[in-house]
Amino acid sequence: MVAGKEKIDTTDSAVSATVHLGSTESGGFGLAVDLDISLPNADAAEAERAVEAAHQVCPYSNATRGNIEVNLTVV
Repeated sequence: MVAGKEKIDTTDSAVSATVHLGSTESGGFGLAVDLDISLPNADAAEAERAVEAAHQVCPYSNATRGNIEVNLTVV
């Protein structure tokens, strides 16, 4: 776990997702996802660093990268 390696406290963390379905430039349909991530026991810099690092190693992120727009927001 990324946060564990960095010793970032993930107690009471939460993620909410909003999935969007829309048209692509080629006339098909595509997905986009907005992820709101809360790490209430981490400072803002730690939270941003952990979220970005997790996004880089996450199997789901790796499988969808380049195919689905993902917007990460630390709240």
